[in-house]
Amino acid sequence: MTKIILASASPRRRELLHFITSDYDLASSSAEEQVHVPEGTPPEKVPLLLAAAKAEDVASRHPGRIVIGADTVVIGPEGEMLGKPVDSQDAAHMLRLLSGKTHQVVTGVCLVYQPDEPDALPADAMSASALSESFAEVTDVTFYPLSEQEIEDYVATGEPMDKAGAYGIQGAGSVLVEGIRGDFFNVVGLPVARLKRALNHFIYTIDPFVEEFRL
Repeated sequence: MTKIILASASPRRRELLHFITSDYDLASSSAEEQVHVPEGTPPEKVPLLLAAAKAEDVASRHPGRIVIGADTVVIGPEGEMLGKPVDSQDAAHMLRLLSGKTHQVVTGVCLVYQPDEPDALPADAMSASALSESFAEVTDVTFYPLSEQEIEDYVATGEPMDKAGAYGIQGAGSVLVEGIRGDFFNVVGLPVARLKRALNHFIYTIDPFVEEFRL
């Protein structure tokens, strides 16, 4: 049995995790839908809360396995959080906000390990830091100035409709992007380089009980 579970239904995250390992299972979670984000929470903290909710939910149902939860948000030039557009008009509105400006893409990642037998771990390994680890990766993305025709043509492709911020950098939305500062794959949905290092550190943290996890 594989020891890693990706708590995500995103096909993009599945593809990206393959750069680290192909030995993992999938288990989606809707736990983030029940998360109450306190008013005034900084937008960059939101994906961490949602990633943790996904990972903890799946880990509670799959003890003895490392669960990876992730969530990505787009933070507009004025600090507004941009989710998936509700319709084509909303998508066009988001693209106008991003046109000719720099915004941030933040992916929160949470790793959770729920032991098969909690009492098996020593007392000094039972802290939250020993059983979970989180981080957020930030990438700056700059758009070219977009004409109304460019926006209309891109929205017509349908690609923006299931993407936070109304664009996909790995698809037709790539022609909108002037440049990025940071991890490209973070914009796609999973910061693979940092995740690989975080996984290795997390596995070391919960050793010697999971030697077979080592990547």
